[in-house]
This record gives sequence, C-alpha cells and structure tokens, in this order.
Amino acid sequence: MYQLGDNWVSISSPLLPPQFAQSVALAVRGRRTAMAAVAAEPAAAAVAAAAEDRELQREAKLGLDDQWHQIENAESGRERPLQAGESWFLVKQHWYKQWEVYVQGGDQDASTFPGCINNAELFEDQINWRLKEGLVEGKDYVLLPAAAWHYLVSWYGLEDGQPPIERKVIKLPNIQKVEVYLVELLLVQHTDMDTILTAQFSHTDTLDVVLSTAREHFLVEPQEDTRLWIKNSEGSLDRLCNTQITLLDAAIETGQLVIMETRNKDGTWPSTQLHGMKNMAEEDEDFQGQPGICGLTNLGNTCFMNSALQCLSNVPQLTEYFLNNRYLDELNFRNPLGMKGELAEAYADLVKQAWSGYHRSIVPNVFKNKVGHFATQFLGYQQHDSQELLSFLLDGLHEDLNRVKKKEYVELCEANGRPDQEVAQEAWQNHKRRNDSVIVDTFHGLFKSTLVCPDCGNVSVTFDPFCYLSVPLPVCHKRVLEVFFIPMDPRRKPEQHRVVVPKKGNISDLCVALSKHTGIAPDKMIVTDVFSHRFYKLYQLEDPLSSILDRDDIFVYEVTGRIEPIEGSRDDIVVPVYLRERTQARDYNNSYYGLILFGHPLLVSVPRDRFSWEGLYNILMYRLSRYVTKPTSDEEDDGDEKGDDNEEEEEEENEASSDEEGKEEIPGPSTRGDLQDSEPEQPGPSSGVNRRCPFLLDNRLHTSQWPPRRRRKQLFTLQTVNSNGTSDRTISPEEVQTQPYIAMDWEPEMKRRYYDEVEAEGYVKHDCVGYVLKKAPVQLQECIELFTTMETLEKENPWYCSSCKQHQLATKKLDLWALPEILIIHLKRFSFSKFSHEKLDTLVQFPIRDLDFSEFVIKPQNELAPDLYKYDLIAVSNHYGGMRDGHYTTFACNKDSGQWHYFDDNSVSPVNENQIESKAAYVLFYQRQDVARRQPQPDSSVPSASPAFKSSPGPEFMDVEVP
Repeated sequence: MYQLGDNWVSISSPLLPPQFAQSVALAVRGRRTAMAAVAAEPAAAAVAAAAEDRELQREAKLGLDDQWHQIENAESGRERPLQAGESWFLVKQHWYKQWEVYVQGGDQDASTFPGCINNAELFEDQINWRLKEGLVEGKDYVLLPAAAWHYLVSWYGLEDGQPPIERKVIKLPNIQKVEVYLVELLLVQHTDMDTILTAQFSHTDTLDVVLSTAREHFLVEPQEDTRLWIKNSEGSLDRLCNTQITLLDAAIETGQLVIMETRNKDGTWPSTQLHGMKNMAEEDEDFQGQPGICGLTNLGNTCFMNSALQCLSNVPQLTEYFLNNRYLDELNFRNPLGMKGELAEAYADLVKQAWSGYHRSIVPNVFKNKVGHFATQFLGYQQHDSQELLSFLLDGLHEDLNRVKKKEYVELCEANGRPDQEVAQEAWQNHKRRNDSVIVDTFHGLFKSTLVCPDCGNVSVTFDPFCYLSVPLPVCHKRVLEVFFIPMDPRRKPEQHRVVVPKKGNISDLCVALSKHTGIAPDKMIVTDVFSHRFYKLYQLEDPLSSILDRDDIFVYEVTGRIEPIEGSRDDIVVPVYLRERTQARDYNNSYYGLILFGHPLLVSVPRDRFSWEGLYNILMYRLSRYVTKPTSDEEDDGDEKGDDNEEEEEEENEASSDEEGKEEIPGPSTRGDLQDSEPEQPGPSSGVNRRCPFLLDNRLHTSQWPPRRRRKQLFTLQTVNSNGTSDRTISPEEVQTQPYIAMDWEPEMKRRYYDEVEAEGYVKHDCVGYVLKKAPVQLQECIELFTTMETLEKENPWYCSSCKQHQLATKKLDLWALPEILIIHLKRFSFSKFSHEKLDTLVQFPIRDLDFSEFVIKPQNELAPDLYKYDLIAVSNHYGGMRDGHYTTFACNKDSGQWHYFDDNSVSPVNENQIESKAAYVLFYQRQDVARRQPQPDSSVPSASPAFKSSPGPEFMDVEVP
C-alpha cells in the first residue's frame, strides 16, 4: 500500500499511472534493507516511515512543467476530444486554479501548494454526496479526463472520505457532452408504495436498466414477471412498454415516480384486477389444474376467435417462446407494419394465463379489443372466419416480433435458367432480410411457382414464402335441386321432386332431369322462381343453374305453349295468373277496398281461339276445379237477380278500385293499403316483359277488367296487372307490347264459400324426394394433389408476360419446395360464385400421425432424415353449420400431457383420437416429427407453468394511490 496524502492506495491501483507505480515499486525495493535494520525499534521505524513517505512523494511527483503538460496538453489531458462512454471527473474550480498558480510558479516549496483535492463545496451534503443544483462548468468546477484525474490524485491525494465525482460522456443528437447531472428516480413496488428507493441513472440508460435495478433492490425472484409504470405530470400513470429505449427517449426527468408491478401467480396483473377485469369472478382462488386446459369465454359470436387462439396456444414451440419471455427481447415497437408490440403483448398475456394452471376459463376481452383496434373488420360482434383471424394474427405477431428493425428493398428474382436450388436459396435469404421472427422460424415454408405463357411459351419460375396451405376439396360436379312440378291436369296435385343436375348446367338440364320423373317433354315445361305469391323470375332455357339458390322455391309448370309466342304461330298462349282477395282497408273514409295476394300463382295455357275474358274465365275454372267449387244453379240465379239491382253500384266500385290501383305503377311495398302483403314486394320477372304479344295485337282483350257487367254469378273478376300483381294495367299504346299478367280478384265471401285453401296447398312427394346425393370421403392427400395441379388463370387475374409484353391467361403450377416446422392446412370448404355461396361438408380423412409429404416436396431430399417430411397432428379448428351461421370449436393435443381435448368456448373436455376426424374439420395444424422429437416428452406429472400475464385494456392504466 502507498499513502497519497491521508489515503492509502495499492501500488497496483488503477488510480496510479503506470509510470508512477513503477517508480514507487523501485523505491520500495531500494529501501527495504535499511528499513529492516531499524525495524526492531518502533520509534526509529516510525521516523523512518515518515521520512520514507516524504521522499516517495517528492520522487513520485513530476516536475511542475511536466505536470502542467500532462494535465493540459497531453493526449490524456483536458484538450482531448470527448468520446461517448468515457469517464470524466469533476474538480472544484478554486482548487484547480490554485494548482495552476502553483505549477506555473515553478517552486515546489512555494506557499501556493494546493494540498489535497477538496470538492466539498460541490456537494449539498456529505452523507448522500449529492451534487448541488445549478453548478456551472468554468465557474464552479472543471472537467478532467480519467488519466488526468488519476495523475492529480497520485500527486496530491483526495480529501479523506470524499468520493470521486465521476461522470460519463454521452452522445446526444449532434453533440457529445459530459453528463454532470444524472436522472434521479423514485422507485417503488405496487404492493408497498411507502418504501421508496432513490436511484440515479444516466440519460442514456435504458428502461431495462431501471427495471433491473428495481428488481435487484426489491428482491424479485428471477421467474417472476414485472413491468414498469410512471407517474406523469397530470398525476396519472402510464405504462413503460418499450424497455429498450433510453430515459432520454422516454422523456423521463429527475424526481419522477416509477412503479414496478409484479404479476400474480394466476397470470393476471394487479392493475387490471383493480378495474374489475378478473377473468372469472366465481372462480375458486385455490384452483390448480393442468396448464393449457383452459377455456375461452364467448363474448358474443367470438367462437371463431376462440378456436383460432386455442389452436395457436397448443403449438409447443410458440407457446414456450412466450412462456419463457423470449419475446420481450424481440418486441419491435417501431415497425410501421406492426402494432407497436401491443398485439404480441396481448397474445403473450393470454397464453400465460391459459398455461398458468390457475384458470378453468378466461375472458379474452382485452385481446378482442386489441384485434378490433388494429383490424377494423373484426370490430363488433359479428361472426367471422377462424382462418381469416388466424391469418391476421400470424402476420401481426410476425411484424410485432420482427427482428429486422429497418427493412431494405429487395427485388423479386426470377430463375432465368439458373438451378432451382440456387434460386430457392436466394429467395429465402431475401425473405429473411426483411422478415425474421419466431413466426417465420415456425410457420413459413417455400413454394415453387411456375407460369407458362400460352402464346410465346415463356416460362417464369419464382420461389415464394407461405405461412399456410389453402387446399381445395375435390368438388362434386352434380347438385340436387328441390322443385315443385305443376301438371296441367287439374285432378293431379303438385308434385315435389329432387332432381340431380350438373352444377354448371342450364335450365334446360333441369327440365330434362325432371322429364325423366314426370314423363312430360322438356319443351312443355317453364321453370319459375315463386316468392311471396308472385313470380320472382321466369327462367329462360339458356339461363345457368348457378343462378338458382338452394333456398329458392322453384315451380316448374307444364304448358302447351310459350310465354313469348312467335308472331303468326298457332301455339297456345301462356298467361301468368295471380290470385288476389279484396279486403276492406282503412282509409280516411274507412270505405276503400284493397287487395292482397294469396296462394300459388299459375301459368295457364290458353288456345288462341279461346283467348277472351269469357274463355279465360272458363279455362281458369277448369284449372282450379280441384279446389274451387262451382256455384249451383240456384246460386247463379240468385246472382242474376242481384246483378241487375247492384250493377251500377258494382261498376262504380270496380272503377274506384281500378283508379286506386292504377296509381301504384312502380313495384314496391304499398303504403296506402291497395295491396296488403306480409313481405316487401319484389322486382318482377326478368324475362317475358318486353316481348311483342300477337294476341294483344289481335285486340282480343278490349278492356282491362272483366266482367264489365254482371249478368250471372261469377266467383271472381279478372284484371290485367303488372308483374308484381300490384296494380291494374290499362291497354295503352306503351303496354300493348308487354306481356300481360292476369289477376283473379276474389270477394272474401266468395273465397270463403268456394275456395278450399287446404286442398289448394296440398301436394304429393315423388319417390325421388328421399334421394340423397352421397358424398364419398376424400383423403387429405387428394386435396394436396389438387393444390399442386396445373391450372389456367382466370380472366380476372391475368399474368403479365415479360416476353410478349401482354397480360396472358397463363398456366400456373405450385410445388412445395421447403416445409415449415408447423404446417397449417386450410381446407377450402366455403365456395363462392357469382350467384351462390355454399359450404362443402365433404368428409376429409386426415392422419393423426405420419402425414408423409415426401412425394410432394420437389427439393432434393435427405434420405437419412425422413422425419423432415413427416408430420403429426396437434390441433384442428372445426366449423359446424352453414354459410350464414355456424359455430367454431377446437381439438388440440396438450404439449405437456399428450392428451387430446375438445375446446368449445369456455368448456373443455378430454377426447379420444378417434373422435377428431369429422366433416367439421376446417384448419389442421401439423408438427414436423424432427421438431417434436427435440422437445421434452409429454409427462402427465409436469408442474404448472410459471405465472402468466394479462395486459390491461388500451390505453393502459394502473389504479393505485401514489404520493
């Protein structure tokens, strides 16, 4: 040891410069002999030690000129430039000025000797040794680099008990400076707001340093998870999410209160519980279950979200990634394509709660709010597709956890004749230059895409990454249609048929199929869509069957002519006929009559020579004879007697009714009661309304209403109406060329007496009604083969050929080049076309184990590692129901126990493997066998996972009392 002033310093101390340490060592060795000679006498030893000290100090000190040079001008002196991270020391200005006078005087024995370095006046007190506020460089202190400071301490010593005032050089925007004043923060725990730790940090320290300091001081266990809050100027608390930024970037100032929050054992945050965000209020606090066996509450049509989350939660390597907090180091808060880390944090909290083992079920409302915030299509509580949410979630997690902080521009490279292996490696490296995350590591594979121009034969080969496979299902080219056949024979009831027709066929195919059941020639049929007692559509033979939806009511009428007869033809005329009932509707006078449609409309074949009101009435009476009773002769005579007396009155009523109905020329719901119906009126038929009608040109119907005068009792009156049956037609020059619709208007009393509604609605079922189109199950391998089958691009999606410089309908083929650790297979059960949407409920048989992709991967394979191409099932997202409604559930295999469970929202139950395969299987999750073997084997006795997280709803808050 060597004494500098009143301080003892080791010769090897870094406070001593190397030259000084060497000189001291030589001096000590030179005098050891003399000291040993007098060591026996204590008094002599003390005198010798004092003399030794004075002599060493004189020898250690350089000359005054050399001192001045070392402190002021040398590379280690005050003139050296600042470098970030270096240490500089504060020295009191008064002492330094005294030293300058001393060394410039040139006399080492002068009275201006400055003595030990004394910085006492720079401190507020000598207990905490806190610097005084407002000190000014050049007035109160000078700054010395570390080497200069050590020289001065070696020559003059430091006042006993005083700490050196060491400060770091920090790099600020456009400048480097010595950070004289540190940031002083008040650290507390959320559980003990009274115990405050005062700690100082550099502006360039990260928030992670603050968190580590708090964890160390408050003795937090390594496996416990913590997060920081800070009290802002308004008195509220804000989350410090990104712990990788500096205090300077976070705009944290001296004196602010920082609170460290520690997660509960069940994975929840105390701050969220203060706001009533407990997962299940009725849950037993002492519940301890198998980690991962945890349901998710349905918040209202959120079963699609629950299903997707349960599948992802049971991906072993992804779940371990979050449970072990590896995601914290990879959160990307500045990715413009990401969600500022919020989605990843919300998902991590959800996973940790589910795998804490302390919940039977949790409420994913925080996660739901985060998803809706960043993807507005998932706002609200409408039903959505689990695969669509899964796609968004994987992409969002990838961007939030992307290790690439600044994406570079990468051009798409084509093969241009190069070997596939070279092009594929280049494509994957380019992909990783912009996308590098746990999602890429786990779920991304590589396609080979080959496009061939049909004109010039140009071949384009590219390699593209994928996150999941959307494979088509083998589609049956037949469909079953349910129709009602209306024969012309009035004695026969309508017949219900189920006919098998081609999916891409025409209406003529339907007529041919129905002809086989009925024996009626196809050209004697007219196909219609009946809705709300009227014809919604009259189909032409060339119309596509795809325009008929499964829910449509299709009526096929036997006829002996066509609706649009050819001029000069002798074919019968087909007339559409509606049934209407007069009913008293309230008007201002309570005296006005309206009409409502009832029953099924008719298509009536009328011979040309009988086309008159009288002839039409008789034909209709014949067609309705099965359920309409003719009046007796006495009733007809009674009608004749009354007819003469009431003739004038009835004519006035008919005219009034005609006038009122004539005002409703535009199809649509009646607002005045002249046509009352329980459903909104629909647009009329799309065919047969703008054709020339020869029988009208023959002027056989001289009036739009019949009978004009009642001479004998009639059951109904006839009027021409529009296609909706909502208003009378007048034979104007404009309407004379359009197809007439006839309405049979019944008086309520006449309908009650002569019209049998029960019989009118009766029908019989043909033997074919029991026919069910059997769908043979398909193998998953068949779907994958379809996926890799060559196809021709659609007109809506042409490809631009770089050779012939035109958009072409090229042939395209996708091949699998490299497969990921977790392979997601989406079965495309939902089919969409211009006219119809349908769900394919085909049973797809898929293996639980040993799904072999070796025959589908075209990359040269490693025969020594067959596990690289074999997969085992770990989860299935199921969809039950149809297009408009349905329900999602999940089968998943627990990574710890190896047991399969069925997740139905908040309900979880164990299942056997033979229950997993069903027609509801929608999204399959497979794990590569080599990855599974690297993981710990399932053990039913594994303890519960470490406590989990749950983030508070954004904007995040914490409700605690702070000083």
